[in-house]
Amino acid sequence: MKQALFIVLMVLLLPVGLLFGQTAPAASSSTQSEPAAMQAGPITAATTQTQSKQALPTADDTNYLIGPEDVLVVSVWKEPEVSGAVNVRPDGKISMPLLNDVQAAGLTPMALKNDITEKLTKFISEPRVTVMVTATNSQRVFVLGEVGRPGTLPLSPNMTVLQAISAAGGLTPFANQKKIYVLRTAGGKQTKHMFNYKQAVKGEADSQNILLKAGDTLVVP
Repeated sequence: MKQALFIVLMVLLLPVGLLFGQTAPAASSSTQSEPAAMQAGPITAATTQTQSKQALPTADDTNYLIGPEDVLVVSVWKEPEVSGAVNVRPDGKISMPLLNDVQAAGLTPMALKNDITEKLTKFISEPRVTVMVTATNSQRVFVLGEVGRPGTLPLSPNMTVLQAISAAGGLTPFANQKKIYVLRTAGGKQTKHMFNYKQAVKGEADSQNILLKAGDTLVVP
């Protein structure tokens, strides 16, 4: 009798899992693997930007003519008091210590360098002058009328009327394509150059697709 009670007691104390021959499930670790983060490595190749600006002219430039509103840096070696940045005034002149007003507009950087050097010899022994153009604000054209973006455009080298229209956003649907013209002032006189857009895009008006100059006004009625 005691043996039977002992067996019953042992059965009750056994884990249910052992009674049926099952083992408790082991704690499972997460089986979901998180996707590896995309690692953006450092950019090693420098990105290059297309610059619409023309290279700034130096004192050795024999083509660029300084104009009003350009910004220049005039450096005189070992003479900081007469060196520095100067703005070309609307009258075409710059102001410098010792020299007062100096004509700059209409001269190349080299010609202006030589002129300043000659003038400074009265005050400085063997002056060594450098002239750099740091902003070509005079090199611009004006576009008025029926274009996408009327206003001021920087004048790129060899820019034609057709290229200026493109840079200004093209013609609007209301533009009179046959009556476009360029106003140009030279020597105190204003001239008018007609431009037929329809003929130009067909290659039939090369003589009208003139090279623009600084200060030109392109009018699209």
